[in-house]
Amino acid sequence: MISISTSDLAFRVGTREIIADVSFSLEEGDRLAIVGVNGSGKSTLLKMLCGEYEPDEGNVFIAKDKTVGMLHQDDAFNILEGRGGKSSPIDGTVLGQMYAVFAELCDMEVRLEAIQSQLDSTDAGDTETLNRLSTEYTNLNNRYIRDGGLYYRSRCRSILTSLGFGEEYWSLPVSSMSGGQRTRLALARLLSREPDILILDEPTNHLDLDTMLWLEEHLAAYPKNKTVILVSHDRLFLDRVTNKTLDIENQRAKLYKVPYSKYVEEKEKFRREQEKRYELQQREIARLEAYIEQQRRWNRERNIIAAESREKAIARMEKVEKPKAAPKSIRFALSSSGESGNEVAKIKNVTMGFGDNILFRGVSFMVKKRDRLFITGHNGCGKSTFIKILLGQLEPLGGEIEFGYNVTVGYYDQENQNLDPANTVLDELWNTYPDLTQTEIRNTLAMFMFRGEDIEKSVSVLSGGERARLTLAKLILSRMNLLILDEPTNHLDIESREALENALREFDGTIITVSHDRYFSRQLATRFIDLGDGGREFNGTYDEYMAWRAARGAEGYFKDEKPARESGKEEYLERKKSNADRRKAEKRKAEVAREIAKLERELVEIDDLLFGEAATDYIRAAELTDRKIVVEDRLMALYEEEEEM
Repeated sequence: MISISTSDLAFRVGTREIIADVSFSLEEGDRLAIVGVNGSGKSTLLKMLCGEYEPDEGNVFIAKDKTVGMLHQDDAFNILEGRGGKSSPIDGTVLGQMYAVFAELCDMEVRLEAIQSQLDSTDAGDTETLNRLSTEYTNLNNRYIRDGGLYYRSRCRSILTSLGFGEEYWSLPVSSMSGGQRTRLALARLLSREPDILILDEPTNHLDLDTMLWLEEHLAAYPKNKTVILVSHDRLFLDRVTNKTLDIENQRAKLYKVPYSKYVEEKEKFRREQEKRYELQQREIARLEAYIEQQRRWNRERNIIAAESREKAIARMEKVEKPKAAPKSIRFALSSSGESGNEVAKIKNVTMGFGDNILFRGVSFMVKKRDRLFITGHNGCGKSTFIKILLGQLEPLGGEIEFGYNVTVGYYDQENQNLDPANTVLDELWNTYPDLTQTEIRNTLAMFMFRGEDIEKSVSVLSGGERARLTLAKLILSRMNLLILDEPTNHLDIESREALENALREFDGTIITVSHDRYFSRQLATRFIDLGDGGREFNGTYDEYMAWRAARGAEGYFKDEKPARESGKEEYLERKKSNADRRKAEKRKAEVAREIAKLERELVEIDDLLFGEAATDYIRAAELTDRKIVVEDRLMALYEEEEEM
């Protein structure tokens, strides 16, 4: 059953088209990822789906009686007021705001308590009042139980704990919480209600790995009669949660009925197929137009009839649109300032805390040249604080840090706080590097997608993604051999994340980073320091780290990840079948490629004949044209088969 669908949606800001002609439908149980570069209109589409924005054209259809709930990026979190009396559990605390989602049940509790008080104070001889109150109490209590009154409180507490709000948070006022904590609390409230259509805009922001893994499991187990729509730049998260992908590119959208990784493959195949179809059709149109021109030159009645027939054939064609170029993405490289010593940094018994809250104690390790060192741990264990200690921005309570010979540091700040909001984009870069020419500054900004009027924008109006790109632009101009990165993929779209990964892989220096992006970790990590586990150290890749954690039965935020290496008969048989299927598919793929090449050569030969020796032979030309139609039909079928491989 279809739960939500769209028809020819369009949205404009002034004369600027954001999205157009967006049509798709989702069934109950679908899990949809919406992907596209920053600024492509993903969040705009989500707001149209939930009714916050009115489309300029088209419609959104939601099945009858379906409830819709949406989490925005960095949700502002509205404090919900209670409607009950003094005994209502709804207040401004974390737990009270969770209960506020179930205001009807809270109201029922207040009323049930009031009725019970009246029953207790009513004279035993007043049977009429007792009967009336008893009937009301029974009816209301049955409704309370039916609507989940017996378990909503435990559900709220469970979801809070899973999203990183332990019991110590429950009595805290929401007004004292950070923006990231409020966003997580908004997510907790939304999940507790389980709307029929759950819409999430960047739900993994502000989540540590433990919480992200829980959210993956929770969404995977979300009731099968409900629909999930989400935007996220976390590629592993998309693969594990979604089964369909809506790609927004050049203001248009295309639905792929596969998870993210498969979508990447299918999109590339679709683009190649479109290019083939377009080129094939253009060749056919050119051939027909040349034939028409030739027939009109001969100018006999028979020739004119033949020319008009071909003109009608061109007019009847369903024109294949030329594939548009993919949106440009950032491309850059990082320059080293030269070789550092082999010992880049020594961390000796570093302890840090604030007041009575000790974040970590006695952390010691060595950073070696060309390490890709990842600082890990749950939210609140002090990862960003540790980065600030490395940079000299904070003084530890104990211990010391020594940098080695010829170490020069470059720093990426996850909040982009080193940007001056009063500057323009151009001035921000030029003020930092005044010795560069305007051409050099403009060329650098162009690499990060700041072109034309964009460079005159004020930093204060930039989006999160634009601020991240500007910070990266500043970073690549500073020559360094030690890069310290605090959540470098935050606010970057997938294409920009991949560009950053490529640049860091080629960087001939040392990297220390904090990141919750598991795909990013898989691409780069060679060492791990877990601050949440007392600064425990592991040398190896991300998957090796996961296997090591699993082998030692480690608890914590990796506990739900499957280790990379598994053994046993079942895995062997599965691998054997997979290899057989792969060989069979590869054989068929080669057969299809050979037949396509053969038919494409035949098409060229037919065209040569039609313009050559058969040009004046009407009967021969008709036979060749018939054969051409057969060949083209077969080619179309083969192209479609190739696309599905």
